[in-house]
Amino acid sequence: MNMLYNSDSFAVVQFEVPVDADHAGAGALTRGGYEIVDKFARKEIFIEGALAESFKLGAQALIQTSPSVEELDEYIERFSALMQQPLVAH
Repeated sequence: MNMLYNSDSFAVVQFEVPVDADHAGAGALTRGGYEIVDKFARKEIFIEGALAESFKLGAQALIQTSPSVEELDEYIERFSALMQQPLVAH
């Protein structure tokens, strides 16, 4: 688990699940994804697979431009419409 981003509005955490060396061949897919938390809406989403890869590529492209916090939040906010899970503190 790696905290990738934390602002007043959003938090993004990356989860990586190690691939079993016995089953990992050339080009094997890795497991894991991203948890995105909207702090104001108090909702979250866990994305994996193609959506997670799209999120990662978009974030990497944005980071190349040295974005402001507002620009990063604006990018992450695009995924807010998908958030259905209410945020629950334990």
